[in-house]
Amino acid sequence: MLLSLFGFREKIVNAIPNALKSAIAAGIGLMITLIGLEWGALVVDDPALLVSLGNFGHPVALLTLFGLFITAILLVRRIKGALLIGIILTTGTGYIFDLVPYHGFISAPPDISGTFLQLDLAGVFRWELLAIVFTFFILDLFDTIGTLVGVATEAGFLEDGRLPRARQALFADAAGSVIGALLGTSTVTSYVESASGIASGARTGLANMVTAFLFLLAVFFYPLVQMIGGGVEADNGIRYYPTIAPVLILVGLYMLKGISRIPWDDFAESIPAFLTLIFIPFSFRITEGIALGFISYTVLKIFSGKWREVPMLMWLFSLVFALRYIYEAVTGLH
Repeated sequence: MLLSLFGFREKIVNAIPNALKSAIAAGIGLMITLIGLEWGALVVDDPALLVSLGNFGHPVALLTLFGLFITAILLVRRIKGALLIGIILTTGTGYIFDLVPYHGFISAPPDISGTFLQLDLAGVFRWELLAIVFTFFILDLFDTIGTLVGVATEAGFLEDGRLPRARQALFADAAGSVIGALLGTSTVTSYVESASGIASGARTGLANMVTAFLFLLAVFFYPLVQMIGGGVEADNGIRYYPTIAPVLILVGLYMLKGISRIPWDDFAESIPAFLTLIFIPFSFRITEGIALGFISYTVLKIFSGKWREVPMLMWLFSLVFALRYIYEAVTGLH
């Protein structure tokens, strides 16, 4: 929160070169698409190839394909709210074919007494935990920065490579993380799925406020929410999410538009962008893509004789990321 309040995180956002900004957005788009493909059983785990084509005859895959094509048709027809309508139609179809169970309509809010303020702050300062805390700090710091850069690029908010009012956005994210921790929930942060709102036309912040209100309302309608987002457990014990997978797959399309702004003929710019682009989905971590992009950008600028183009914060965090990888290699900590 302090780093956000005093503008340090904003300076990091503005220090990221434009080519890396575009690559981060595209990498996040590919990661969202990969999540959708996995949640829809269209690609599956493979011990030899890591991922392989799923069984398109499986009911979950069929429902995902139905949702994918019906949502794509709505988008082609320029129907307002196509993504939301696609989710509703896919859920309804899944219910008809007994793939989406009905859990009820309304319920009492959950009891949070078991997690509220259940903190062990003194225990954090043990030496063996400090490295882990620092690692999580870096991950949260750069995952959020990557998400913000990605959705801002898609929304067209960047002005000469800079993001206006980034400080306020990053502070809201940091405050959410702290308040969420006090409540005892998993980390509240800016998630890449926010791109679905941008894809649907959200620009002013009103959509965020409506979403926040509906999240509060959803506390009282948990059984209904679970019907849409609770997933389907297959025979192999894996839980799939065919009702929302189609939207995630298509959101990746929106996020890929930025790769046209990468100067592919300038290898000192395009190679770091390429590494960022591929490592975000393949490592399933936004931070790792940013880290390799930072390090390779700094190194290649040095050897191309353009080291003066590297912002000071890029030098700093390239060194931090490099030291982190060295530390992990020596200690075996990941």
